[in-house]
Amino acid sequence: MTLMSKATVLLADEASLLREGMAALCERTGLYEVVAQCQDGEEALHLIERIRPDVAVVDLSIGGLYAIELVSKCRQKEFPTRLVLLAHRQDRKTVVEGLRCGAHAFVLKSGPAAHFLDALDHVMKGGIYISPHVQLEQVFSARVPAPSDDPVAMLSAREYQVFSMLIEGVRAKEIAARLDLSPKTVDTYRASLMRKLDIHDVAGLVKFAIGRNLTSAQLKA
Repeated sequence: MTLMSKATVLLADEASLLREGMAALCERTGLYEVVAQCQDGEEALHLIERIRPDVAVVDLSIGGLYAIELVSKCRQKEFPTRLVLLAHRQDRKTVVEGLRCGAHAFVLKSGPAAHFLDALDHVMKGGIYISPHVQLEQVFSARVPAPSDDPVAMLSAREYQVFSMLIEGVRAKEIAARLDLSPKTVDTYRASLMRKLDIHDVAGLVKFAIGRNLTSAQLKA
C-alpha cells in the first residue's frame, strides 16, 4: 500500500446488515476501501486468493469453511492478507485458538465501532489486536486451567472446533465439510470430546456450554 492509497478490505459475515455497517465505517475513515463482501467461508478463501486484499475480516461462526480453518489455510499458502476474526465469544480457548492459527486480530462483535477500526489500524501497522473487553490476564496466564477448573482445557484444538460447532447446532456432515475432514474423523473427535467431558449427547453439550457462556446464541441475546 502506497502512502496515498487506501488499504483494501474484504468482509466475510453471514449478516448483510453487519457487513454493510462495517463497510460504511471503513469508507467513512477514508483509509479503507471494501473491495469484496461475502457470507461464506469457502467463498472468502477464494476471494482472498484471487484479490489478495490487505485485510480480511471474517466472522468466527461463518458458514461454509470454518473461520479457523480459513485462517490456517491462508497462512499455509502465505497469502499477504492480514486476518481479523469477529466473534461473540471471548473464552480463553476460543481466543487462543484464533491467534494460534494465525489471526492478526480478535474483535468482539459486542464492542463499539472504535474497536473494529482500531483493529484495522493495528494490523495494517503490522501489530496484533485483541478487543479490550477480552480479559487478557486469563487468556495469556502462564497457568493453564486444570481439568477440574475448566474441563474444556482438556480438549485438543480439533476437538474444540468440533465441540464449538456441535453446540451451535451444526450437523456432523457439515462440520466435516467446514473442517475439510471425513465424516468418520468428525465422529471420532465427537466421541473423544464427549468422553473427556463425560457428556454423552449433543443436548448435554449444549447445556454444558450455556452454563459457561460458550454459545453465540446466548451471547447475542
